[in-house]
Amino acid sequence: MARMIFTETEERILALAGGDIPDHPEPFKIIAEQAGADEAEVIDLLTRLRDSKVIRRFGATLRHQKAGYGHNAMVAWRVPEERIEEVGEIFASRPEISHCYVRRTYPEWTFNFYTMIHGERPGHCAEVVTELEEATGIDDNCVLNSIKELKKTSMVYFK
Repeated sequence: MARMIFTETEERILALAGGDIPDHPEPFKIIAEQAGADEAEVIDLLTRLRDSKVIRRFGATLRHQKAGYGHNAMVAWRVPEERIEEVGEIFASRPEISHCYVRRTYPEWTFNFYTMIHGERPGHCAEVVTELEEATGIDDNCVLNSIKELKKTSMVYFK
């Protein structure tokens, strides 16, 4: 896929839309004013990018620790290739899981599937892992419990 080229105005719009969306009844109007554009231009750009699958969705980012989910674990799983889609649907259906993805393996690290689990209390992530093992029959995993969050920010694509 060729790299998309944006005008300076579009870059300003995307820089603003990539950050915190204004808490306002007309957030795209506010972005337009800040970017030196009109609201229709903002909505058109974001719609085109969504329709072309460059933008997947708009959504709130939950600061899980501030929301009471202070126990987190990245779980690496060994999922047979032929079960990736099936298991992925089961894992992704859990509300405690914010990230669910497949990565390549290496001779020294053969886990291929990853989930980020957020728990409300000590032991909650382990309970979710046990429930997922029972639901899928897959118990070959490595639980990497978070000890301390050092950074959590969204990517910045345009400044």
